Amino acid sequence: MKLGFACKFLNPDAQQPYPFKSPTRKRFLGLSDEERVKLVYECATFNLTNLQAIFARLALLPDALRMMRIGSDLLPLYTVPEAAAVYRQCLPDLRALLSACGESARQHNIRLSFHPGQYSVLASDNPDVVDRALEDVEYHALCATLMGYGKTFQDFKINVHMNGRLGFAGFRAAFARLSPQAQMMLTVENDEISCSLDDVLQAQELCPVVLDIHHYWVKENAFITPNDERIAQIVASWRGVRPVLHYSISQEGLIPPHGFPDQQHIGLAKSKLRAHSDYYFNDTLNDWALSFEAFDIMCEVKMKNLARDRLYHYATAR
Repeated sequence: MKLGFACKFLNPDAQQPYPFKSPTRKRFLGLSDEERVKLVYECATFNLTNLQAIFARLALLPDALRMMRIGSDLLPLYTVPEAAAVYRQCLPDLRALLSACGESARQHNIRLSFHPGQYSVLASDNPDVVDRALEDVEYHALCATLMGYGKTFQDFKINVHMNGRLGFAGFRAAFARLSPQAQMMLTVENDEISCSLDDVLQAQELCPVVLDIHHYWVKENAFITPNDERIAQIVASWRGVRPVLHYSISQEGLIPPHGFPDQQHIGLAKSKLRAHSDYYFNDTLNDWALSFEAFDIMCEVKMKNLARDRLYHYATAR
């Protein structure tokens, strides 16, 4: 079992030694053409150099800790229409860095993923929103492809939600419009408000299903277990690749530090319970997450790799 972290690598002082730079669209548009190229190239180079540095740190850790979600701002402003000409000019010079990042990750068996943001809604009933979501997914697929992925099924994971008024029908229609590389990388997860696990399981023939166990609890006020019959469907959707689940818990002070929380006793809105904690402070929930032994776990927690490392030490000390 691998345990991953999302986007930001923290040192023991909870600082980011390898941050990403992402200039605002407003700043970018206020520059001359020459200044735009310089800004984008410098920021992208900075980000890719720091990504390589993170991979070098992960390579020193046990194999179980070599798993990471890369931030979507790897190539900043890529989907801004005015940046298209800039990237046509500077992307060839970034290819070597992108390729080197991919080679390093594969050399050290680092499992990688992206997670496009909440505004990438493939199942929207607004065609413009769907077009932008497709563009966003293809941007992430391009980054992965330039890193040397997209060659085999799920050699890289791009995870999205199915939220949107058109539901599975809209998701299926949008999925058909994706490039073959993006289709091979795409996964879909259940969420805590709109799409239940049963909803997203409709997509199991299209792409793998990512189980988010916290989302499941928030939506259902129930704790799914590894012997639930739907777990076999989730595993099968990965077609031989090790599946991934997402693990988070509600914030400190909102749920008890021990035992399985019950929303009826807590008496808080789901919107409060969906927010992630800093650390995994409830060992009952930790044991629950770790009981899904067939899965790798993406740790969705505010203290990133520091919280992930604590979970790893708890798991190995049991």
